[in-house]
Amino acid sequence: MDFQNLRARLLIHYFIGSIVSVFGFGVVFIFHTLEFSSSESLLLFWIIVFSFINMIILEFLAFSKQIKPVKTALTAASPSLVQLRTAYKRCLDFPILTFRRIMLPHFLGVTVPATFLVIGLIFTDRLNVPYVYVPIACAAAFLVASMHGMIEFFLTTRAMLPTMRKLNKKASLLFHQDISQGHGTYFSIRKKFFISAMFLSIFPTLLFAVATIARLNEYQSHLLAEYTSWAAVVIIIAFFFAVLGSILLTKDILAPLEQLEYGLRGVQNENIRKLENYYSDEFSKLISGFNHMADSILEKQNMNEQLNDSFFTVFAATLDARDPYTAGHSLRVAEYAQQIGRKAELSKEKLSLLKKAALLHDIGKIGIRDEILLKDGKLTVTEYETIKLHPLIGAEILQEIKPKEAMEPLLPGVRHHHERFDGDGYPDGLAGYDIPEFGRILAVADGFDAMTSDRNYRKGMPVDKALRILRDGKGSQWDPYYVDLFLACIKETELKKAANQ
Repeated sequence: MDFQNLRARLLIHYFIGSIVSVFGFGVVFIFHTLEFSSSESLLLFWIIVFSFINMIILEFLAFSKQIKPVKTALTAASPSLVQLRTAYKRCLDFPILTFRRIMLPHFLGVTVPATFLVIGLIFTDRLNVPYVYVPIACAAAFLVASMHGMIEFFLTTRAMLPTMRKLNKKASLLFHQDISQGHGTYFSIRKKFFISAMFLSIFPTLLFAVATIARLNEYQSHLLAEYTSWAAVVIIIAFFFAVLGSILLTKDILAPLEQLEYGLRGVQNENIRKLENYYSDEFSKLISGFNHMADSILEKQNMNEQLNDSFFTVFAATLDARDPYTAGHSLRVAEYAQQIGRKAELSKEKLSLLKKAALLHDIGKIGIRDEILLKDGKLTVTEYETIKLHPLIGAEILQEIKPKEAMEPLLPGVRHHHERFDGDGYPDGLAGYDIPEFGRILAVADGFDAMTSDRNYRKGMPVDKALRILRDGKGSQWDPYYVDLFLACIKETELKKAANQ
């Protein structure tokens, strides 16, 4: 039933347009422009009827072939995904196929038999007109067919929309697929608008010129040469201004659309920015609407980032609160790591990930028993081996958090912050630049805070001593590059403090 409605709608458009084009052109252009005897008029009328029937047969055959993929998908009890995709693509192509059909079986189906029949009648003296009228009539028929094709293009585009929605709905229900995505642009707005504007501008001039040439040849043939040269100049001027006007109008329409497309690409790439609104027409409302949407997205994005940062900070503080002697450790490590990252000129995105990894670098200690984690005194070998498991436990915990994509960049820092540059660290014994970047940075930040912080079994060492140990450990325990950056950060901080005192 759905296909029957679609076919009926398309055929009604086509038949009405064809009757207006063929018989309207035949009656108005031929019979109103030229004068014929009653017998000649009857002959021409039957030529038009015969050509019209020939055109209908040829075009219906082409139409049936072109609509077949849509028919298959709409009439099948359980269409396949391939059939639905093929039908959807055919719906997209159908407006341009309709235009081509009108310019080929439609135009040629009328023009070719009519041309040969008219030439035959002129040759046998049954039609008393000069042969020059044949190409004039063909030119006029081409213009009318072009206009008909353009109108059918837009009517077919509208007619196909409900069918496309239905096909996409079927694909969604049967296969959970959105077949409306990824099909690309088949006929751009630029082409549609430019060609339509140019043709609508030049069509009346061309049709009037053709009709006037026929009229002059009928009554004032002595003026025909003079008029033809004059008409050619007028047509060239009209064509020039039609092209120029179409280009300017197309650019004026496309400029805000391209601006909106640029803005939407930014949204897609998470690079949201407001657009300049310097329009005084309906596009002003569209740009304003986009900017309002951009403001809302940015506001929610900022809110989400704040909530996200608060979550990591609170979580780190909760972890540190388990051991009063390490309170604030994760926050301090995050700050030191940020200083190193900024000195290393990491991107804003990397700095944010580094901070999160630093805040959660000891999350694996959740899996360590209190009697070991909070032991007052030196750990046994077995207990120390248990403590050494916390980077692995932390990585395993983060791997279970959804979405995985959000946690994956944090895993290297959490898992490898106890690796040594010489390969004697844990848990994987990585060495040198095989240790991930975040692991090498966090190793420096974590090591410095561990040395300078008080523990239940020892007092934190002075900063100068910790810095000396960092220098001595370059290339063995820590990455020399990041140690040097951290030392530079500490020096800058001391200079600032001295300047403020």
